[in-house]
Order: sequence, then C-alpha cells, then structure tokens
Amino acid sequence: MNTATTQDTTFLAQLTDLHIREPGRLAYGRIDTAPYLERAVQSVLRLPQLPDAVVITGDLSDFGRAAEYEHLARLLTPLNMPVYLMPGNHDDRDQLRRSFPGHGYLAAGVGSAGFVQYSVRVGALRLLTLDTCVPGESHGALCNERLAWLEQQLEACRGEPVVIAMHHPPFQTLIGHMDEIGLLQGAEALEALVARHPNVERVICGHLHRAIDARFGGTIASTSPAPAHQVCLDLAPDAASAWMLEPPGFRVHAWSARGGRLVTHLAASGTFEGPFPFHDNGALID
Repeated sequence: MNTATTQDTTFLAQLTDLHIREPGRLAYGRIDTAPYLERAVQSVLRLPQLPDAVVITGDLSDFGRAAEYEHLARLLTPLNMPVYLMPGNHDDRDQLRRSFPGHGYLAAGVGSAGFVQYSVRVGALRLLTLDTCVPGESHGALCNERLAWLEQQLEACRGEPVVIAMHHPPFQTLIGHMDEIGLLQGAEALEALVARHPNVERVICGHLHRAIDARFGGTIASTSPAPAHQVCLDLAPDAASAWMLEPPGFRVHAWSARGGRLVTHLAASGTFEGPFPFHDNGALID
C-alpha cells in the first residue's frame, strides 16, 4: 500500500514527452502513445511513497490540438495529486490554457508573449518553470524577458531548495540531431544565473526522451526518459534522427530535510515481478 509522504521528505515525480494524439491516431504514424502513458500513470501510483506532485516537462501533445489535450486530460485523471503542465515544442501555449482552464497557474502568463512560467510550492521544494518554446520551431530559446522573470523569482526564494523545470536542456547532449534543436539561445546566461543561486538543487528537462545528466551552473541538469518512445543513443556526429522502443521510465526527485539535498531516482514504467526479500528471518536466502 502506498504510504504518505514523510514529514521531512518531499517527492516530485517528473514525466515528459508524452506526445499524445487524438484517440486512435498514431504518433509518427507508428505508435499509440496513450497506453504507454496509462502504464506510466499507474507506475507513479504504485510508488511506495506517493509523490507530492507530478510535473510534466513538455511535449504533452503531438500537435497542440484541442482533441489531443482532451485525450490527455482523461489519461491524467487517475493522478490524485497536483499535476503541473508545461509546454514543449510540440505544444501550443494558447490551446494548452484553453484546454486546462482549471489549472490556474497556466492562466496569467509572463510578459507580452504570455510565456508559461510559474512558481509553485511542492512540499519543501520551490518549483520554478521556464518556457523555452519558440512558436513554430523545434528548437528552444530563453530571451531576456524570461530570464529576468527567473532572476526575480530566485531572488524571492533565497534559502529555499529550488527545482527549475524546462523543456529544452541547456547543455549539449552529444546526440547531434537533438542538439541542433536544443536550447539555441540563453543557455550561457541561464548557467551564470543558476551559479549565483546555490539553492538551485536541480534543473530538470525533457525533449531528449532519455536519462542524461550534466554538471551545470554548480548544480546538476538532467533529462528524463519518456513514457513511450526514446531517442536512439547514437553519439556519432552524423547519426540519423531516429527513435526506438527502449524500456520507458520517469524520474523521482526526493528532497530530504535530514540530508539537506535533492536525490534523483530513475524509475521504470510498467509492471514487473517482485519485490522479493533478500533475507528470510534475518538469514540470506540460499
């Protein structure tokens, strides 16, 4: 049975790159992503410690259409904790807001462009989201307006453990075709800003459909696997743009007041045998 979050520990689950289509439609003409998301949702709900919240770091849909978001809303219904949505390059900011009117944090936007950026508390953590999307493009960017908002938020929560969430990772992954559509503007400025705020525990990202970690601004920046398809691990400069059905997964970020740091786990999505004990009445099983 799932147990409640302990008093001194906060759990934040991260899903990403769902690429949900309308019912019956296939992403890339080959894969029905909805059953994979259903399995991921059930995997989150089977965690021994239920997350305090779930953040989904972009590419919620495949084309940003109303029918896709309607399907997504139904698929996310079993999650009985706060779910925080963010756009990726496959999403549409305006349609996202229209399709999720009950998600008040999406409503206001930031600046004249209406970026989807917000600050919310998740247990002991402060979650700050950055909108890296460029409408009509696959790559990402952080302009001065978005970075100024982040700086203001970081100044307001000095001393709090902070997780910054964004879609495009702010580092080179060495997967060439993905780096070509990565964060092409603002990465250096973001790194300098993060370095000035040592309370930033993690920068969590999507877009890559893989688990990747890099040192960044005095902390760790990471990406997460997707519930369905993963980008092929090929670090050749001329590697083809391709995906495959590797085992899916998600991230669990756990903040412990006792340890005073954020620990990130990679969790598998699906149903597996176990758990089985290592010991029987204190003795190692032979």
